[in-house]
Amino acid sequence: MEKQWEEMSSDEKQEALFARWMSPKDPQGNDLKFQSPQAQKAYKERITRIKDAIQMKKLPDRVPVFVIPSFFPVYNAGFTPQEAMYDYDKCSMAFKKLVADFAPDAQIGAVAPGPARVYDILDYKLYSWPGHRVSPDQSYQANEGEYMKAYEYDALIDDPSNFFSSTYLPRVFGALEGFKMLPTLTSILEIYGVAFNFIPFGLPPVQATYKALFEAGAEALKWAGAIGACNMEINAAGFPGLWAGFTKAPFDVIGDTLRGTRGVMLDMYRQPDKLIKAMERLTPIMIKMGVGAAKMNGQPAVFIPLHKGADGFMSDEQFKKFYWPTLREVMMGLIAEGAVPNPAAEGKWTTRLEVMQDLPKGKTLWMIDQSDIAKTKKTVGAIGCLYGNVPSALLALGTPQEVKDYVKKCIDVAGKGGGYIVSNGAFFDHAKTENVKAMVEFAKEYGTYK
Repeated sequence: MEKQWEEMSSDEKQEALFARWMSPKDPQGNDLKFQSPQAQKAYKERITRIKDAIQMKKLPDRVPVFVIPSFFPVYNAGFTPQEAMYDYDKCSMAFKKLVADFAPDAQIGAVAPGPARVYDILDYKLYSWPGHRVSPDQSYQANEGEYMKAYEYDALIDDPSNFFSSTYLPRVFGALEGFKMLPTLTSILEIYGVAFNFIPFGLPPVQATYKALFEAGAEALKWAGAIGACNMEINAAGFPGLWAGFTKAPFDVIGDTLRGTRGVMLDMYRQPDKLIKAMERLTPIMIKMGVGAAKMNGQPAVFIPLHKGADGFMSDEQFKKFYWPTLREVMMGLIAEGAVPNPAAEGKWTTRLEVMQDLPKGKTLWMIDQSDIAKTKKTVGAIGCLYGNVPSALLALGTPQEVKDYVKKCIDVAGKGGGYIVSNGAFFDHAKTENVKAMVEFAKEYGTYK
């Protein structure tokens, strides 16, 4: 009889997630039907190659290679970002074309562009997207702001769920203003006063909010059906999806979308204790978010975009005090449950690398953008698998030979002994097709381990 999940060690849990990733299911829970025996064989070989690189126990047959795009698949297919976000069939076509054109060892699926109609229905304010305050042929952009006020830390710490539902969500979704009028659900206990708590649900603004939610939910379900079918088709062609889901560093939860950059930087000086306490409150929530995605989707890798901890945002001392402790705790929480944290060190993290190697070996996967690849290999790369460092600018402006030369350098420096995967270092929109092809094909040709 198989062990219950709670009785497994972290190593056993990780192996169980890799095993589930190796044997994917369709939406009905049946074994996925591959397009051919060759596609099934290629699928398993790709996962084995990635697993060997991540676990750093033995060399894979060759250096794996990823293509991690933003809207590049859309441009590559001849569509605009607006078309991809409003027409789910076109979005699916673009991402299926990506794997057909380049055949990477893993892909990120067609989820990233997102369903613009859902954002329209909810009047989403945190982002602008193609055709909505952004040109139809450009990517979406974040709208920086203080969506949590400096005096609201206690409300967040006391009850994060209630703060998000009654305060944060109405600020970033114009259609959810009615949530401000709802009672705290934990106050609905017994018959005494129950009716009074339900009065707000009869008010027109609250009912309008729920009507918008139902409409957005129906559209999101339509999008999920189309994109989910696309991703299953890509899997069936032999290309595994890389990520189970995502979570965030607690500092970035506050700094990216609650307080904003200016607000969180001021808080480090004006109310550091409140900031730290709030991050500690968010830490188990972020762990559950990542672990839940890994278990639900049967894949180990959990994406963690890293933003405010990069070089230049804060001093090394502030990084050690404010950023790293709770991020490390989130990563250790994921590792304990068998997941593989995949932090994306966007920008330069060169001065942080020695601090961030304080993790168990063979349990993490790092996306490296502009950090020095040699120093990264000696520090974080000594305990975790690296991928990336091929510059977006090179893919957009360079020549195929320049791309090959750069990939060769990365393999020579970071590929020694395993633990490296060739990839672009940051999400990219524009690139020359021949350069992306050169990155993938040269990695397969040159990156073979003898």
